[in-house]
Amino acid sequence: MDAAPRDLVDLPTDAELGVPVPFMCGTDQWGGPRDGSAPTIRRLDGRRVTQCALSRVCGVCGAPLGRPVAFVGTERERGRNAFHAAPSHVGCAEHLLGWLAGASGPLLGQDDVDPDVRGWVVVTTSGFEFVRPTAEQVDRRPVFQPNSLLT
Repeated sequence: MDAAPRDLVDLPTDAELGVPVPFMCGTDQWGGPRDGSAPTIRRLDGRRVTQCALSRVCGVCGAPLGRPVAFVGTERERGRNAFHAAPSHVGCAEHLLGWLAGASGPLLGQDDVDPDVRGWVVVTTSGFEFVRPTAEQVDRRPVFQPNSLLT
């Protein structure tokens, strides 16, 4: 695994799963979820996801992104070229997959339809589009559409 640009031991721990909580999930250090609940790797924090997109920071460690960037998601997301989890450093994406190994149920804001992380992938790209949902859309989560795919 590649080293992460920021020390990942500084991330809070998910009380239920015992794994680090990525920056995109809302961390205590940078402000927790709006509803006042404890940060968890199960849910994405919309404010943090948007911050990652607009400020071009890693969804896992919160440090500035370079190139390439990586997206972690399901095979279904790769097939649609539409990811919900924020971009990350390649090394951070690899760490994130390790944290998710063996976990079940909704993770990283996924619904129950495709919760099996064993089928999750890392896609690398040199750029992406950030697409915010419109009022007409049923799924109100923002989407990242990688371009210039590398893997």
